[in-house]
Amino acid sequence: MKVMRTLVQSLLLVGVVAGSVSVLADDQAEIKSRIEPVGKTCMSGDDCAAAPVAVVTGPKSGKEVFEGFCTTCHSAGVMGAPKFGNAGDWGPRVAKGKDTLYTHALNGFNSMPAKGMCAACSEDEIKAAVNYMADNSK
Repeated sequence: MKVMRTLVQSLLLVGVVAGSVSVLADDQAEIKSRIEPVGKTCMSGDDCAAAPVAVVTGPKSGKEVFEGFCTTCHSAGVMGAPKFGNAGDWGPRVAKGKDTLYTHALNGFNSMPAKGMCAACSEDEIKAAVNYMADNSK
């Protein structure tokens, strides 16, 4: 009787372990599929790198600089920034002359940092953005 009980317990244990290994294998496959990378890196020279990516060259227009950087503050008037398209905000500033506007935009003024946070922009690109905002706020 005791031997039989031990045998039955051993068989049950083997069955539980075997079933667990099967479930564990299924779980591992599911886990592996869930943690699989979403994308793949494509290095120059690999087959997937056959189509070159277009690179933008040349200076950005005033509109592009405005839309990429200036709009964050100048569309909503954040911290006193003159709102784009608002003649009341821009009129007194434009009256001081474009050179003053350029100096403020390039070097920072009040709450605005130098170049309005477009550190990679050239002076000409910043001036073009100033012109774009001033010319469209009359």
